[in-house]
Amino acid sequence: MDNLLNSSRPPAFCPGCSYEHIVHALDKTFGRMGLDGNRIVLVTDIGCCGLFDVFFNTHAFHGLHGRALTYATGLRLACPDMHVIVIMGDGGLGIGGAHFLSSCRRNLDLTLLVLNNFNYGMTGGQCSVTTPPEAHCASGFLNQLDAPLDICRLADAAGAPFVIRTSALAADLAEQLETAIRFTGFSVLDIHGICTGRYARRNRITSSMIEQRISQSPKYIGLQSHNMRREYGSYYRELAARQKRLDTPLKITPISKAPLKKKTGILILGSAGQRIATAGELLALAGIAGGLSASQKNSHDITVLRGASISEVILQPEPIAYTGIDLPEVIFALGQEGVDRKMNIFSNPSPDSLIVQACGVEIPACKTKLLRIDFKKHSIKKQDWALAALGMLAAEGRMITLPLLRMAITSRFEGTIRDNALKLITLARISHEHYVNLSTP
Repeated sequence: MDNLLNSSRPPAFCPGCSYEHIVHALDKTFGRMGLDGNRIVLVTDIGCCGLFDVFFNTHAFHGLHGRALTYATGLRLACPDMHVIVIMGDGGLGIGGAHFLSSCRRNLDLTLLVLNNFNYGMTGGQCSVTTPPEAHCASGFLNQLDAPLDICRLADAAGAPFVIRTSALAADLAEQLETAIRFTGFSVLDIHGICTGRYARRNRITSSMIEQRISQSPKYIGLQSHNMRREYGSYYRELAARQKRLDTPLKITPISKAPLKKKTGILILGSAGQRIATAGELLALAGIAGGLSASQKNSHDITVLRGASISEVILQPEPIAYTGIDLPEVIFALGQEGVDRKMNIFSNPSPDSLIVQACGVEIPACKTKLLRIDFKKHSIKKQDWALAALGMLAAEGRMITLPLLRMAITSRFEGTIRDNALKLITLARISHEHYVNLSTP
C-alpha cells in the first residue's frame, strides 16, 4: 500500500482549508515511518478535526467533545505497542482543558495534534480559547474579554517534554510529525492553520501572517529538556509489577442452613467509629455461610469520627432482586446520630419487628419487640457495640447462628483482630435476664 488514505472517502474540507495539508502530511509521515494501519490508532475529537479518522485506513476512535485524550490514555495503556495519535481542534482543547493538563503531567506516550484555527469552525465561527482579542467572530465581543491561550506555553508549564509550534503549511510538517511520533512520551504540536469557511471570512489571515505570528511567539521546536522524565506507561508497568498481588476475592462456602425462612431487612444505625459497616459485612457473610443470599448498602457522612453511619443488610433464601428496605424486620439502634438520620422508620414499624437498642440511645416509643442492652455494664467499648449486638442476635438464633458468625469472622479477619472478635461475640451468651424485654404500648 503506497499510503494509508481511504480511497473510498477522500479528504473533503472547505476550499483552502489548512486541514487538507495536515491530512497529506500525516499520511506522508506514516509512509516515512513504514507504519501499517494496524499499528496506528487515530483518536479524533468533535469538529472538522473529527473527520480525520474516516480519511485513513487505520484503527480509530471518535468520542465526545474535549474528551479525546481520555480515550487515548486508555488505549495507549491497554495497547502499548500501538501508535496512538490524538487529533483535536483549539475548541476541543479548551473544552477538555483539564484532560490536556493531566496528559502533560502524566507523560504517557501519546502524540497530540492541536489543529489551531482560532475559532469553532464547524459550529459557526464562535470564539475559542485561542481567538485573538482583535478578531471578529460569530460570538460578538466575547473574545475581547478573555486573554487568548498559548497552547505551547501551557503545555510547557504543565510538564509536556516535547512541544512544537508550527504551521499547517510548513514545508517540513511531515518531518516534524515524524519526530513527535517517534518521541517516547507526550508530544504536543500546536499547528496553526486557516479556517477559510468561517474565520477567514471575517478576518484577514494568510500563510505569511501565520508564519509571522509563530516567529513572534515563544519558540517551541521540540524537546523541552527541563520536562524530561520517565514515560508514564513503561514506568507504571514497572512499578505495578513490584506491587503485592491482590488477594483473591473472599469465597464463603455454606457450612449449615441458616434459620431464616423469608426475606429479612436489617438496619444497623450507629455513629462514625462504631464499625457499623464492618458489622453489616459480617452479618452478610454469616448469612452466606448459612446458604442465604445477602446484600449490603452503607451510608455515612464524609466526616471522620463524627456523623451518622448506617448499614442496610438484606438476607433471604432466594436471590435478591431489589436491595431497598422499605420496612426493616430488625433495627439496631446503636448510635444517636444514625437513629436521628432514620427517625422516620420508627413511626410505623411492623409489630413483628425487633429493635435492639443500646442503653443511652433514645428512640421514639413504638409498638414492637424491644431488646435494650446495657453494653457499658458488660464493659463493652462503644466501637464494639455493633459486633456484640450481632453476637446477641446470633445467640438468639433468629436469622443466623453463632457458628455462622464465627465462620464470617474467621473468613474476614486474621490474627489478633480475629481472636478479639471471637472473644467479643462470646459475651453474647449473656442470659436474657440481662436484657430488658419490653413490648411497648
